[in-house]
Amino acid sequence: MANKKDDRKMTLEEAGRKGGEATSKSHDKEFYQEIGRKGGEATSDSHGKEFYQEIGEKGGEATSDSHGKEFYQEIGEKGGEATSDSHGKEFYQEIGEKGGEATSDSHGKEFYQEIGEKGGEATSKNHDKEFYQEIGEKGGEARGNQRNDSNDGKMSREEAGRKGGEARARQRKND
Repeated sequence: MANKKDDRKMTLEEAGRKGGEATSKSHDKEFYQEIGRKGGEATSDSHGKEFYQEIGEKGGEATSDSHGKEFYQEIGEKGGEATSDSHGKEFYQEIGEKGGEATSDSHGKEFYQEIGEKGGEATSKNHDKEFYQEIGEKGGEARGNQRNDSNDGKMSREEAGRKGGEARARQRKND
C-alpha cells in the first residue's frame, strides 16, 4: 500500500505559492521595493551593457507582439504628460534643438521638403482660411519687430507673412 505520508506531500509549485502568500502577509511594500533594488544592483554588478540591450530588445519585441497601436499611443501620451509636468520650457527648447541638430546632420533638403509638405497637408485639413491669415500676420509681426529698424527697400517681414497667409488661404480655397 502507498504510504499516507507520501500522499500528503506538496508540489514545489504549491509550496512556493504558500510561501509567497505567507511572506506577503508579513511584509509591506517597502520590503519588496528594497529587495527589488538589491536584486537590481546585484544584476547590474554582474552584467554588462550588452545584457541590458538584449533583454530590452526581447522585452520590446514581446510587448510589440502583444499590444497594438493604441497601447503605444496611450503610453506615449502618459509619458509626455508626466514629462511636461516635471520640465519647463527650457527643457523642451534644449531637446528640440538637439533633435534638430541630429536630424540635420543625417538628412538633406529633400527630407525637409517632404516633411514640410506632409505637415502642411495635415494642418490644412484641420484649419480654415482665417487660421492661415492669422498665423501669417503673427509671424510677420514677430519678424518685423525683430528687425524694426532695418528698411532696405524690401518688403517687410510683416507684409510677407500676411501675403503668405493670404496665399495659403487662396490655395486651400482652390483645393
